[in-house]
Amino acid sequence: MILHATGTFEVTSWDEEPIEDPEGGPRLTCVRVRQTFRGDLEGEGRADLLTCYRDDENAVFVGLQRVVGRVGGWEGSFVVRIHEELEDGFASAEWVVVPGSGTGDLRGLSGRGGFSGLRGGKVIAYDLDLAFEDES
Repeated sequence: MILHATGTFEVTSWDEEPIEDPEGGPRLTCVRVRQTFRGDLEGEGRADLLTCYRDDENAVFVGLQRVVGRVGGWEGSFVVRIHEELEDGFASAEWVVVPGSGTGDLRGLSGRGGFSGLRGGKVIAYDLDLAFEDES
């Protein structure tokens, strides 16, 4: 079964700590993000990201996010791998569901998607294509 999920998420907290800020080199930080998802995916997300700021305006984020909630009537949690880029005020991210990370009704979930939009938005539209692996 394939499910195309759309909706929005709201960033409810953003806690960023420096890791390294060498003179003349990229600044590295660790970010903890909390989100609330609405739409076809309803629930809460928690992401831990490593960030490389190439300069004051552009950055790359990589990390993992656990989402706990409901998708299409099924409840549980799953983890997505995140690769996000911030370029000239525009953010875009790719999410890939980590194989074997689904729990509850979401066991066997796979998929990918992400978001794109202007930097600094608190409410962001997401798009996911999800499927359940055959576990027979």
